[in-house]
Amino acid sequence: MGKAAFHYRELSHTQVSGSTVLSCLKLDEAKQPECMAFFKTGLTENALKAGTKTKISNLRSVGNGLIVNLTYESDAPAVKVNGQEVSLPMQPQELDVFAALNVMLAVRTGETAQATLDWLRYHARYHNLQGAVILDRAEPGTDAAYLEELEAGVSIIAGLKQVMVLRADTPLGALDLPSEAHPFNAPDAPGKDRMEIPSPSPWDSPLAELQLIEMIRYRWLNTARAIALLDISDLVMQIKGKGTKGRTLFDMAVKSSSGVVTLVGQHCYPWRVRNDDAVSHGDHICVQFDAAKMRRRWVVAPQKTGPEVVWRLIRVVGAKPEADEWVKFYRCMGLRHPTDSVGQIVPKTSLIEEAELIKLSKKKFDHKPIRMPEIAAPKVNPAANDVAIITCMKNEGPFILEWLAYHRAIGVKDVLVYTNDCNDGTDTFLDLLQDKGFVQHRENPFKGTNLKPQHAALQAGEKEEIIQNADWVISMDVDEFINVKVGDGTLPALFEAVGDANLISCTWRLFGNSDVHEYADEPLMAQFTRCAREMTRKPHQAWGFKTLYRNIGLFKKLGVHRPKGLNPQLWSHINWVNGSGQPLPKDMYRNAWRSTTDTIGYDLVQLNHYAVRSAESFLVKRDRGRVNHVDRDQGMAYWFRMNNNTEEDTSIQRMIPAMQAEMDRLLSDPEIAEAHAFSVDRHRAKIDALKETSNYSKFYDDLTSARQERLARLHPHFGANVFLAGPEVIPDWVVERDLPEDFFFTVEKQDTAH
Repeated sequence: MGKAAFHYRELSHTQVSGSTVLSCLKLDEAKQPECMAFFKTGLTENALKAGTKTKISNLRSVGNGLIVNLTYESDAPAVKVNGQEVSLPMQPQELDVFAALNVMLAVRTGETAQATLDWLRYHARYHNLQGAVILDRAEPGTDAAYLEELEAGVSIIAGLKQVMVLRADTPLGALDLPSEAHPFNAPDAPGKDRMEIPSPSPWDSPLAELQLIEMIRYRWLNTARAIALLDISDLVMQIKGKGTKGRTLFDMAVKSSSGVVTLVGQHCYPWRVRNDDAVSHGDHICVQFDAAKMRRRWVVAPQKTGPEVVWRLIRVVGAKPEADEWVKFYRCMGLRHPTDSVGQIVPKTSLIEEAELIKLSKKKFDHKPIRMPEIAAPKVNPAANDVAIITCMKNEGPFILEWLAYHRAIGVKDVLVYTNDCNDGTDTFLDLLQDKGFVQHRENPFKGTNLKPQHAALQAGEKEEIIQNADWVISMDVDEFINVKVGDGTLPALFEAVGDANLISCTWRLFGNSDVHEYADEPLMAQFTRCAREMTRKPHQAWGFKTLYRNIGLFKKLGVHRPKGLNPQLWSHINWVNGSGQPLPKDMYRNAWRSTTDTIGYDLVQLNHYAVRSAESFLVKRDRGRVNHVDRDQGMAYWFRMNNNTEEDTSIQRMIPAMQAEMDRLLSDPEIAEAHAFSVDRHRAKIDALKETSNYSKFYDDLTSARQERLARLHPHFGANVFLAGPEVIPDWVVERDLPEDFFFTVEKQDTAH
């Protein structure tokens, strides 16, 4: 068995009138002196002209660079770049090195020599790889040990015949030497390609220069049997099945009618790497369950496609592979981005084990990878449907009873409330309700934690028994009402309608003030009936949702809009539906917090969001500040976004009798009635005090103006940037006219700090 030949080449380039020639190849088989020059990104066709005794025979653009064929009658070809003429130094073709071989063209992004040897050995054994060209992106001059170890290792890989490493070995941009002093310009520099003058190296990110692939093709690969464009992090799966053309990816290309086969790649990751071990191909046993994007590369048989095609990064231009001629590969991301923790390159909540990769690791690489911890499948009792709400409040006293009575009436069992900095009796009112057995009340522990109040409350709530023991949990606010539209309007009716679903997205329906200016101690459900349309894409808050979820361990922690920290081992047990009972796509499982045009649904349930209430109550809300976004003012821009009076929805009002009966029961307790009345009085007093100030008096006048009432009915006509900017960017003529249904108005993107 002969040893594989090892070649090392240093890529050269030449500065020409502010442009860069990546290479100029002397074509060996040409009938007259001819060369092919490759110009770096940025040179236009108009800036390049033929020089003395030189003709341009074929000028084409590849990416943003140029490739040109030149015939010449002198010793060297000459070109004019931006009017300056220069002779181009030429380099020889070396097509004999890889002639008739199966070759991979790959980029090294820092993989170790051992990983490179594993990659070569695997493909030599299972795909009859015979040669490799490795474009090395390691820092110039920093990795001599890699070359030594690689050269020693390739000699013992069965079937391998030729391996070539291409590098720019010196950081040319760091040298300040005249061209004649540059060591690479010495005519007797052994084993090196000549360099004309020092210049900034273009090789740090070689794939940014798409002409590189063509340059390498014409210099070394055009007579190879077949070439696959892959990286050292990529592993091509074995080809199986009676109908396949060939048993290797190279055979498939040679036997293909087009001469090209598509390679389709999926990212894969280790779960964890043993301490002090370098990451290896065999560590990669996981994929992302919700990843949809695939990498594309190719394998080409050049003798079949002919010279007319162009090799690009993701396709061979001019050749059309058959749709069923493709081969799968895995891209080992831990090799491309080595880190101390896999979580630095991919969310670990997205990773699941892939049986094919585990088999590959054990059988092909003789490796024992670290496996994901096992988590038992959740056990569900469909008859257990106790619901708990966790919420945060600050100065919400007048609105507590209606909200509590309503949710108790539709079937909520437990309510856990966190408060902070209340001065309207909210906290003492909740203490009383706790004493009476209707809620659990806690002081928000956010102070000194660097957490926002709502996040601190959720973190603390995870330890509370009523949350841990609940069958269903939802995090929601006191201005949000779960509006069940199916059956008798109760949560049991909703659970029956969604079957075995274990998460239900309740999408916001933004309810405006219905032109109600003054605060009244009356049910919100009765006062505020105007809202946004169901199909309201803007503002982006319009389709935010809160999630009612079965508390069975699919996720690790509570979140504002949905549970967070998916246990990926259990992802297949997720049955998440929207408000119409339709399943949500898996790419929403980890982070989604708002519906889309494809996932919106209100048929079974919606979340009535009374974000503004009356104009007077909004004064108090603004003065109080926000629970989560504590640094954001709830001013006119917020009112404009959330005050939606476009159409009417009274669907929740069928539950007013049930709510009122429960509220009357609560108010029959004199202490509860007194506490409620106290909060109402404090709210009224706060409104009056704010309206006495010039700032809030003017603000109230603006809120209740005819302009704002009109704008609250025009939301469907505005783009996202209008809601970011605020109502002042809308011209008066838009407000004053009768607008056609298809009228649309927007502005340039604004500062989003409102």
